[in-house]
Amino acid sequence: MAEITLSPASGLTLPGYLRHVAAGTPAATFVREPDGAELGYAAALEEATAIASGLIALGVGRGDRVHLHLPNSAAFLTHLLAVAEIGAVAVPTSPESSSDELAYVLSHSGCVVSVSSLLGRPAVEEARDLCPDLRDIRGPGELATLGQHRTAAGWPPPDSLDPVAILYTSGTTGWPKGVVITHANLLIAGEVVAGHLRLRPDDRWLVTLPLSHGNALFYSAMSALVTGASMVVCDGLDPAGWVELAGGHGVTVTSFFASGIRRLLASPAHPADRDHTIRAALFGQPLTPAQLSAFETRFGLPLLQIYGMTETVSPVLMNPLYGQRRNDTLGLPVLGYPLRVAGSPDAPGELLVGGTPGVTLMAGYYNAPQLTSRVIDDGWLHTGDQVRLEPDGYVSFVDRQADILKPDTENVSAGEVERVLAEHPSVLEAAVTGAADDDGGQHVVAYVAVRPGEDVTAEELLDHCRVRLSPYKVPKDLHMVADLPRTPTGKVRRHALGGER
Repeated sequence: MAEITLSPASGLTLPGYLRHVAAGTPAATFVREPDGAELGYAAALEEATAIASGLIALGVGRGDRVHLHLPNSAAFLTHLLAVAEIGAVAVPTSPESSSDELAYVLSHSGCVVSVSSLLGRPAVEEARDLCPDLRDIRGPGELATLGQHRTAAGWPPPDSLDPVAILYTSGTTGWPKGVVITHANLLIAGEVVAGHLRLRPDDRWLVTLPLSHGNALFYSAMSALVTGASMVVCDGLDPAGWVELAGGHGVTVTSFFASGIRRLLASPAHPADRDHTIRAALFGQPLTPAQLSAFETRFGLPLLQIYGMTETVSPVLMNPLYGQRRNDTLGLPVLGYPLRVAGSPDAPGELLVGGTPGVTLMAGYYNAPQLTSRVIDDGWLHTGDQVRLEPDGYVSFVDRQADILKPDTENVSAGEVERVLAEHPSVLEAAVTGAADDDGGQHVVAYVAVRPGEDVTAEELLDHCRVRLSPYKVPKDLHMVADLPRTPTGKVRRHALGGER
């Protein structure tokens, strides 16, 4: 008797999903831009096929890496789908990347073609001399034009376990790592988020985070694709126009980083702040209880804190859409992802995520097998994040292992000090790092951005810490800054603050 082996990844490919939705609802909106321009699913398939033919004309083949240096736009998505169509691998980067950053990513990944916006192209050109594999740089409209003059190549379809993207981590410390993502990875992440949010085809995402990074690509774009839903893609978050944009386009779901929520709270309140149709907003990175309450009260929409990494692809902890939301925690484990907390019972420990590389976990780090084997050991991904299991089953974030300082014999959690500083009513945001002492030790340093119009001194903030922290946790130095340096996804670039971790 013939047997057919089935797995959760069977048949999952981006082109397959796109064709399925385009055949069923060809006129349904896939992506809309803020000016109202729309691209339907059938039109997206046609555009992606033309771009794929253009890539073939440039000699791009299965497994070749293609650089996408594009802002949030319909073009980003159609080029990603075109790369997937021919079994190639997309390497997206932020349009804000410097030439040095691009030189590393392009040379390390071995990209053969770069597709760059007009604004981003000078940095790509500047990096080109250090990228021996890069043969061609094209604008986002050029490949489709090439493809329209060719006969369909009839290329073989990709497999669900084929790599489809390499996302480079933000590089807050050390060189960025290339996280290899498969077709199955992306679509399973989309299914997890779509199921958790109970997405329907008439739902619409507002995407303000960069599609070149995991949150927007994995959670928003992929959940829209697997559901046949739509998205409005914006090149960044505009606090002044956010509600009007969401309301005008009928947005129902969105996603933030904590820094974006703080920016919205810092913007002037308006009587129309609740004039929207959003029913849920995901967010990552911690907020204070006061910030959580202020946001939900002002904007009238529920926040759901979630936890995931580029390496896990899908979120692995999420606060529930229905039932008890504990946004002071990362939420509850999602279906299909076994979790462990390594260490002693009733104490914080490292979060481990179980899964299958290339299916529910990243396939690995590009050209780094030893690093991959250290991070994924016997089917368990070591996140490097310290968490605590609460009695009710929710999981609380404690700190990154890399964010644990050692100024003396005791460890200091950078996150704990940042939380205490953020609780001061004059503080907008704080970042804590470590600096080397003359004797080779380390001391705690804080960088604080103050709310507009507030007048507070560094000594007052240190007094605030002295009341709430053990003496060894109080920063030795505190610097007032206008703003904190960030990665494109909103994470604080601690290495750029002047301290050492």
